[in-house]
Parts: sequence; structure tokens; C-alpha cells
Amino acid sequence: MRAWLLLLLSAALAGCQVTPTTLPVAEPAPAAECRWPVGDLAPQTRMRRIVDALEAQDFLIRHTDLSLGLVSAERTSILPGYGDRHDRWESRGMTGSVGIGGGRGGVVSGVMIGFGGVGSLTRDATELERVSVLAGAEKVLVSRDLQVIDWRGELVEARSASDADFCRELRDAIEAVPPQEAS
Repeated sequence: MRAWLLLLLSAALAGCQVTPTTLPVAEPAPAAECRWPVGDLAPQTRMRRIVDALEAQDFLIRHTDLSLGLVSAERTSILPGYGDRHDRWESRGMTGSVGIGGGRGGVVSGVMIGFGGVGSLTRDATELERVSVLAGAEKVLVSRDLQVIDWRGELVEARSASDADFCRELRDAIEAVPPQEAS
């Protein structure tokens, strides 16, 4: 009797799970400056300018696809002291211990005094910034996100960073006429 009751109860609860009604949305939403009309440049020239603009800002180009008009890039930077604010892994300051032990027939005792870890010299976090630029038939779209990874390799923070200042600077760099094209 209990087996039937359990089976009936589990069947009733299985129907409670539903799929989400909306897809995830970037928070905060990308700024309006991250979308602009393509202009009259040839696709290859536009792609070259996008790559040049990103490389000038120290981005490493990870992928390009001329048929889609897509450029993906990333850059990393060290965040000195970031780990000290958020890391509770061990206490800072003076540490020490006293011990008695032995091995191979002898007894050993001693005192150890230390000064803790070296703090932010080895515990700096890394910021990973990823940018994708899609230059379609009508619009250029820019997407940027930031991730902070602590010294242990764990993700500490992740957010959308498609802000107006970044997109405005990138657009200005893309639309600026390079010296070799001006002559």
C-alpha cells in the first residue's frame, strides 16, 4: 500500500515543475550607444577597422567571421588587492605554532613563528573582459561582459558591461579614418 501511495505522490509532485516563461536578460541592459547604423564601408574594411580598434585597446582577438560580420575579443588585467577585500580563506597577521613530534626513534620539539601570507602579492584577482562586435547588414551591435576570477580560479563577479562610454569610444575608434586610408 505504501509503494502505491509513494508512486502517486511522486507523480503528483512531478507535474509541479514548469519551464521558465522568459529567457534570461542581461543586467544592466546594453546602452543605446552600443547600437549604430553600419554606414557605407565595405564589409572587409569595416572588419579591419573593428579589429584595429580593439587591438589598439589591448584586446586579444579570439575569433572573426567575415560572413557574419563578427569579431570576438578579450583582455585580462590584474586587480591588485581585490582578493584581500573578499578573501576569508585564512587570517592575516602573526601566526605561530608549538609542536612536539618524533620519528625514527627520536623526539623533536620546536617553535615556529610566521608572518601570515604575503597578501595581495599572490592573491590578486584577474578581471576578464570579453567583447563581441557584430556588424550586420544594417546595424553594428556591441556586447561586453566582465568577470572577476579570484586567485583560486573561482568566479567572484560577473556582469554585463555594455556601457555608453565604452561603446562611444569604440565607435569613434572604428569610424576614425586611419592614416593609410586618408592618403
